[in-house]
Amino acid sequence: MTNKALALAAGALATLGFAPFEFWPLAILSCLGFLVSLQTAATPKQAAWTGWLYGVGFFGTGVSWVYVSINQFGNAPVALALFLTALFVCAMALLFALHGYLYKRWIADQPRLIATGFPALWVLAEAFRGWFLTGFPWLYLGYAPIDSWLAGWAPVTGVLGLSGFSALVASCLYLIPRVSVRRKIALLSMALVPFVSGKLLQQIQWTEPTPQPPLQVAVIQANIPQALKWSSAHRAEIIDRYLSLSQPLIERSTSNEAAKATTKESKTAELLIWPETAIPLLYDSAREHLAFFDKRLLNSQAGLISGVPYRTPNDPESPTLYHNSIMGIGNAKGLYHKQRLVPFGEYVPLETWLRGLIDFFNLPMSNFSLGPAGQKPLELVRHLNPDGNSAAESTIQISAYICYEIVYPDLVANSAGDSQLLLTISNDSWFGDSLAPHQHLQMARMRALETGRYLIRSTNNGISALIDAKGKIIQQGPQFATDILRGEVHPMQGLSPFVRFGSKPILVLSLILLGLAVLAKGKQRSKP
Repeated sequence: MTNKALALAAGALATLGFAPFEFWPLAILSCLGFLVSLQTAATPKQAAWTGWLYGVGFFGTGVSWVYVSINQFGNAPVALALFLTALFVCAMALLFALHGYLYKRWIADQPRLIATGFPALWVLAEAFRGWFLTGFPWLYLGYAPIDSWLAGWAPVTGVLGLSGFSALVASCLYLIPRVSVRRKIALLSMALVPFVSGKLLQQIQWTEPTPQPPLQVAVIQANIPQALKWSSAHRAEIIDRYLSLSQPLIERSTSNEAAKATTKESKTAELLIWPETAIPLLYDSAREHLAFFDKRLLNSQAGLISGVPYRTPNDPESPTLYHNSIMGIGNAKGLYHKQRLVPFGEYVPLETWLRGLIDFFNLPMSNFSLGPAGQKPLELVRHLNPDGNSAAESTIQISAYICYEIVYPDLVANSAGDSQLLLTISNDSWFGDSLAPHQHLQMARMRALETGRYLIRSTNNGISALIDAKGKIIQQGPQFATDILRGEVHPMQGLSPFVRFGSKPILVLSLILLGLAVLAKGKQRSKP
């Protein structure tokens, strides 16, 4: 197998390491294949081509769901959808081309620095991918081992740290057959240490439940067909479906049997969750339409959090802006505007030129604006005694994220410290029956693990889930079905190291290690 064929196959192999397949060692083997193919490239230019091919294999399989979104829901013909998907994959693969070029130029011919230089460059390359042009932090290598011993490092280093450790293991596996016995032992130890130490770190409780009792939540998965979601003719039907599913959950019975019941199923929900843009009305209209339900929620001492589009108040001196937002009613308070938008789905780059060319560039609700940074968490007011005495009130702070935002590690970490609970709402209908909903859920699990917070995931058609502070799924709903997911989540307190410091420590370490490689390269060139 040539290095180019190896690179392409290794990139495709990585997909099997992520959800829904979750054969995480294959992700490390994919990384190893990438390293081997780069080592056999003769020049930095050839390494760039090799890296590009790896990227084509990686994104061509890992984000194949882009085709589903464009073809099935963007109404693009098959040929056009294939072309646009291929264009996206080829463009994203350029990031791996740059990765390959830099590796061959700075590290490849320095065997002593491969074990540290290769992981350092990998971490920095992923960080760059998550930042460049608003970022595409999808399928970082570190997501694959979320159920391995390596996961113990997630609350310390975040997902980028797990990526670095995975690349470290790959570099050690590459070097072991090529060094003396003495160095083989050292490299083997180097590869095992992250796993052993990760297992030990899993025993540490970085956060703990607050003194409050568990929160009874109900996630409403209404399974609204995407074709009907923004149809004005079906607006009343959609809202009625959510209300009919939600109202029984807040009804309080006075029967002795109900009063004595202690099961989760028998308890009324304190917090109801509707998914992204569940209400097909602008915020002001939605508040008016749900005024009666707001009163019922208050009477039942319950709250509702729902996705809703928002329009800024009319002001002749400033432009009207639209936001993809989250609102709370009843005992749930607050309003949040999305800070990371999906290109073409929520805004159209080069809008003046592209808008209207094809249906895909004119999707419903694709003219949103960015929400401001530093927004306050949502709140849920709880009455912890039956009579609702205000003296017994307590408040849960909830950090909320909409769809794509949950894949940004530092965005979540920056706000998680101000809250006791995480919430992400999404409309994964755009992905259809593809890999994306499973990958999306896996990344949400990582955010719970990194922050030491329970996380509620609400989607229109699945996969809705309740996730604990260790990133484990407590309950999970079915896909493509109407469902009510009920359960308990615990408000958490305390800060994990990752919440305190974010990705900065692992990025600084990676920069230092890469800097040492560059300096060593410079010294090598200066020798006569």
